[in-house]
Amino acid sequence: MNMPLGPGVALAIRRTESLTSLVRRELERMIEVGELKAGDRLNENALALKLGVSRGPVREACRGLEQSGLVQVIVNRGVFVREISNRQAWELYEIRASLYGLAGRLLAACVDAAQVATLRGLIDEMAGAAEREELNVFYPLNLRFHEAIVAFSDNARLGALCTSVHRETHLFRRRTLDMPGRMKLSNAEHRRIVDAIEAQDGEAAQRELERHVLDSRDLLFGGSSKPAD
Repeated sequence: MNMPLGPGVALAIRRTESLTSLVRRELERMIEVGELKAGDRLNENALALKLGVSRGPVREACRGLEQSGLVQVIVNRGVFVREISNRQAWELYEIRASLYGLAGRLLAACVDAAQVATLRGLIDEMAGAAEREELNVFYPLNLRFHEAIVAFSDNARLGALCTSVHRETHLFRRRTLDMPGRMKLSNAEHRRIVDAIEAQDGEAAQRELERHVLDSRDLLFGGSSKPAD
């Protein structure tokens, strides 16, 4: 989970990371938690001042975000958080359902007790956040839960594909979790997913994960019909 750096605090340069990488991670976090929303303009001067860096690393970070599909550059206007159309969002849900379903099936075949404990620990943390209706706590934990399933499935190529889709879904996924009662319902689905994984039932794990993603899609669009856009 990416941690906030805080306004006005200079970014620390680590030996293994460039300043640009740190700025990019912070901008990704701001998009992830909704601090920067779809359609917002990224003001280089304001961001540089907030993060305590020069404009150069911010500019380079924005170029990286453009390549990953999170922002778009509009000539003579600037850099904006990318807006995803309803049709594009629907298609991303379809892809994500298949990828995460595969991860669940693969993990069920090789899962160990420590991995199950990690997943159940995240579920317990999400339960507390849902009870308190703290979306900004629940959402990052939810991301970690799904990322852990993919990482534990031990397929590097699958992980790379999930990461690509995962970044783009930040642009709209919070909308479903912000609906009344959705956090608790989502977490109940998480429990069924882990139950299937722990039982080493690959088919059930795949089915539960695909249903989990597609139910969120249908909730977002008010039905199971693909938008014409």
